Amino acid sequence: MQTFFTEEQLEDPGLQRANEVLRSCVHCGFCTATCPTYQVLGDELDSPRGRIYLIKDMLENDRPADEKTVKHIDRCLSCLACMTTCPSGVHYMHLVDHARVHIEKTYKRPLMDRLLRWTLARILPYPGRFRLALLGAKIGKPFRGLVPDARLRAMLAMAPKHIPPVSRNDDAQVFPAKGARRRRVALMTGCAQRALDTDINDATIRLLTRLGCEVVVAKGQGCCGALTHHMGKEAEAHATAARNICAWSREMDGKGLDAIVINTSGCGTTVKDYGHMFRLGDMAADAARVSAIARDVSEVLVDLGVEVAQPMGLRVAYHAACSLQHGQQIKTYPKDLLKAAGFEVVEPADPHLCCGSAGTYNLMQPEISAKLKDRKVRTLEAKTPEIIAAGNIGCMIQIGGATEVPVVHTVELLDWATGGPKPRKMG
Repeated sequence: MQTFFTEEQLEDPGLQRANEVLRSCVHCGFCTATCPTYQVLGDELDSPRGRIYLIKDMLENDRPADEKTVKHIDRCLSCLACMTTCPSGVHYMHLVDHARVHIEKTYKRPLMDRLLRWTLARILPYPGRFRLALLGAKIGKPFRGLVPDARLRAMLAMAPKHIPPVSRNDDAQVFPAKGARRRRVALMTGCAQRALDTDINDATIRLLTRLGCEVVVAKGQGCCGALTHHMGKEAEAHATAARNICAWSREMDGKGLDAIVINTSGCGTTVKDYGHMFRLGDMAADAARVSAIARDVSEVLVDLGVEVAQPMGLRVAYHAACSLQHGQQIKTYPKDLLKAAGFEVVEPADPHLCCGSAGTYNLMQPEISAKLKDRKVRTLEAKTPEIIAAGNIGCMIQIGGATEVPVVHTVELLDWATGGPKPRKMG
């Protein structure tokens, strides 16, 4: 794609990167075949290629974002299926992230939009606040039909039937390895996951220590910054990310770390990009080395090898989270691990398509999200599974709200297969 940025514009590192991405696009349109919003809406401007044109026009002309551009960029899930499909290697993620920052700085949203986005940014990254919000939503859930705004109704509908008690395993501490120590790893405990489902971190700690890992929950670590990052709130996202970089750097400089283990793939995609996010500042070196050892839990488990206590023999439909299969290009590890544990693993039709969760997308774009959710649940249930497994809390909540089939994290099943307790979600 030909671009026309001025030399002065290209002195800005963000625009320089946007220019690189734009110039790699050859207009082929392969991305439209795998873009979920294009599949649902059929509008070229709701495809990656269409959004690229909108972003190019906005950035090249150095103009404030307009309503049309904002509408179509907001409808993007950032599922990154386009990056998997693209034969030219267009790094759409960096481009759309930069566009969202530009929108946040130059576009004044309607009052209700501003209030909702402000509220989400002040609640979701903080487990204590999120827990209180879930309690309030649980109380208000029976009355959601009276709420006029579809986004508020979606927020109320998200409230789970059961809000788990706080797990003290999420506190800063060190869990010793069982037997000889093979690895020293830091576990990212996350933010929303700590309020929605404490069983996932608990299972991860049991599994890793059983396999010879000393597991560190580093003091000061917290939200990865993805939630605010995808809202274009650059300063807030970088502030939370910086705290993680400092926390893990202290551990690396102290007793050392072999890996930073992440069991929420949406977080993993962001942490692995810290090196790019902080490439120009004083934290560049620390950010780069944090990204270099960030690993999805499935990567670590494949490296360690999982010793199964007894083959489980249950039929598991595996849902591939977009942030794992597209964002991190990890496609086979979770399935390989489940098969090694004796599960019969099946996949739904169109496994590359998003379930519609996508961070806060199911709250901010509930109509499109609901269509994607219904489609995903139909294809999963068509496989008649006894269990649905996924590697991302957002996907688990999204899918779990529309099916009676238990939805569990991959590590919960692997923990069970190697001697841990049966996942509570399975009854």
